[in-house]
Amino acid sequence: MGKGDKRSKRGKIWSGTSGKSRPKGKRKKVAATAAAVVASK
Repeated sequence: MGKGDKRSKRGKIWSGTSGKSRPKGKRKKVAATAAAVVASK
C-alpha cells in the first residue's frame, strides 16, 4: 500500500481526494441522537 493505492490514506493524499480512509468534513454524532429518540419513547 502506497501512493498508487486509492484506498489508503497516503494514496488519497497523493491523488488529492477524500473518502472513507480520509474523511473531508466533520461527522455528525449519530449515537447521541439515536439514544435520545429511544429515551423519549
